[in-house]
Amino acid sequence: MELRVPEKLETERLWLRQFREPDWRDLHEYYSDESATSYTFGRKLSEADTWRILCGMLGHWAARGYGPYAVEEKASGVVLGTVGFWFPLDWPEPEIKWALAARHWGKGFAKEAALAVLAAGREHLRDIRLISMIHPENTPSIRLAEAMGARYEYSVDYEDKPHHVYRHSY
Repeated sequence: MELRVPEKLETERLWLRQFREPDWRDLHEYYSDESATSYTFGRKLSEADTWRILCGMLGHWAARGYGPYAVEEKASGVVLGTVGFWFPLDWPEPEIKWALAARHWGKGFAKEAALAVLAAGREHLRDIRLISMIHPENTPSIRLAEAMGARYEYSVDYEDKPHHVYRHSY
């Protein structure tokens, strides 16, 4: 499938790029932290789980022509997590997702990356109205969505848990 968005985005401090197989090691810092995954998976994941998730994100690009980016800090070359477009089969609508390892929280990296993704969506995915689906107790993610200009629109149950849908404006 032809890509619908750029393979790589750049911000002041970050490269947002497609994942590479070795990135699973850095990505595992997020997925192995139960506090980081409490609102998504509700448990920490194994290395094999992280590797499969990375492969799923790579496959998302192949299937949809857009997908989650690896968030690489320019200064260190470390992959901090993932931010990007996400629309699996059981999702209500295409979204902007973010998931950074806890040691990178509170430094503005997620907002910097998510705003770059939103700008790319506005430019290249004009036919899609993006959301972010967030567990109602995940106040840091809710604050980020609102700081990006997203507004609460409706609630949906996903895997027997309530989630709020925040709509990003175009």
